[in-house]
Amino acid sequence: MQGIPEKKQPDHDAAIASAVRTVSTGQAGMAALAEALDNGLSEPFADAVARLSAIRGRVIATGVGKSHHIGSKLAATLSSTGTPAFFVHPAEANHGDLGMITRDDAVIAMSWSGESSELKGIVSYSKRFAIPLIAITSGEDSTLAREADIVLCLPRAAEACPHGLAPTTSTLLQLAIGDALAVALLEARGFTPDNFKTFHPGGKLGANLTQVREIMHGEEELPLVGPGTRMPEAVMMLAKKRFGCVCVTDAGGRLAGIFTDGDLARSLDRNLSELAVEDLMTRAPKTIGPTTLAGAAMAALNEHHISALVVVEEGRPVGIVHFHDLLAIGAA
Repeated sequence: MQGIPEKKQPDHDAAIASAVRTVSTGQAGMAALAEALDNGLSEPFADAVARLSAIRGRVIATGVGKSHHIGSKLAATLSSTGTPAFFVHPAEANHGDLGMITRDDAVIAMSWSGESSELKGIVSYSKRFAIPLIAITSGEDSTLAREADIVLCLPRAAEACPHGLAPTTSTLLQLAIGDALAVALLEARGFTPDNFKTFHPGGKLGANLTQVREIMHGEEELPLVGPGTRMPEAVMMLAKKRFGCVCVTDAGGRLAGIFTDGDLARSLDRNLSELAVEDLMTRAPKTIGPTTLAGAAMAALNEHHISALVVVEEGRPVGIVHFHDLLAIGAA
């Protein structure tokens, strides 16, 4: 095809050097952005968070070219973290989609140069109806910056493209400032893991955000024995409940220890009929609370190489969660 150079076998070392150069250039851009947030960019960023927190409607992200893709990602991240948002393409906005934007909304317009002509319609619309307009651009004196209520002016970092043409570092900085806005808004709203799960019910993420109390075996299923229980009785409880452990409670119903099938295996050379469960139990077992997330429970099982955790409230066992329970919901 005319204008496209012929394919040739890529050089191994040159490819690696290119990758390192691209990453290094991106790092330099991110460092410049961090420095800007410590200086002139800090106040408009805080103003943007305050303005977006105060709206009653939604955040409308818009942009063309690579900014279109970054804006779509920003809208998705905002929506999934408690700030309702969607993307409106400026070309479609000029052909009727402006009707999707209400006076209760706010617009985030993304353009590296700030001179994207396609944004003219949506910018004019926001000004006409006093819809807050936040610009993300590196063009401090650009048309977009002049029209915006708040300007998040990004540092003019070098692109990783050797010709300085393909958006690379610039899109990285747009992505980063968008994520920074989303996280700041998340924190301002007090967005919790429970809220996060509401918007992410499926897949591994949803499973890991499940609270233990939703999947634990309740008190009626607990393998409980009291103080002074003889080992033959404790072993029968171990076999009956099939959790691989028995909870030992004191006279007040608090967890005093745990006896596991591992403890039994290590004690087969002893005369179990002469022993009480206290003689073999672990006196400081690993426990979790009922609001612990499934992902954290799985991490605890893996860290301590155990198969079950006792769920306690105020020192009293209220449930038990087994490795298989976590696998069943997809937590891993």
